[in-house]
Amino acid sequence: MDETQRNKDLARQFIDAMGGDFAQAVRDIMAEDCRVVTQGTTAISGVRGKPESLAATALVREFFPKGLPTTIHAMIAEGDRVAAQAESFATHVSGKPYNNKYIFWMRFRDGKMIEFVEYLDTQLVAEIFG
Repeated sequence: MDETQRNKDLARQFIDAMGGDFAQAVRDIMAEDCRVVTQGTTAISGVRGKPESLAATALVREFFPKGLPTTIHAMIAEGDRVAAQAESFATHVSGKPYNNKYIFWMRFRDGKMIEFVEYLDTQLVAEIFG
């Protein structure tokens, strides 16, 4: 398997895990020095590392007890870079539906994710958690 296909497979595993054991995916797929960026200007926006990302998985599970199933609509890759267009369909613990759309941009090195950038509707996140 070539590097590009391996990285696409890892990206797919990572995104698929959002609907299941996301903490395990963060542990297994992210490199220790992974840089995680959530674009935007709300409270969830910013730059984090693997430890903060792992801690955030517990909050995701708390707010979305049935997980955050995320469907990949399109994926492209070249070398160490993978981009995916995706959409989540979940129910917040309050009973409110949560449907967000994403562009995930990922970079890999030696079979580990070293960068994860997500573009999403951060205002929707603010409203659902507000």
